[in-house]
Amino acid sequence: MTKADIVNEISKSTGIEKAVVLVTVEKFMETVKDSLINGENVYLRGFGSFIIKVRSEKTARNISQNTTIIIPEHRIPAFKPAKVFMEEVKDHKEE
Repeated sequence: MTKADIVNEISKSTGIEKAVVLVTVEKFMETVKDSLINGENVYLRGFGSFIIKVRSEKTARNISQNTTIIIPEHRIPAFKPAKVFMEEVKDHKEE
């Protein structure tokens, strides 16, 4: 499902114009992204959490040049689904 599909589905089910839904969806994504950039996690009860994970420093190997490099500690965004959401996905039967 793409962003356009999401906008179409919300517009169809609510009767709100696609342009308004598109602006809302894009603002939601921008807000989540800005929060994560600023180190703030985003919690959506019943859906999940957008969180920042910290990857510790590690040593990696470049096999083709037979050298080692140090990958510094860095932060990455991640999504952790809510327990209720996970159960719904697990219990869903394909028709």
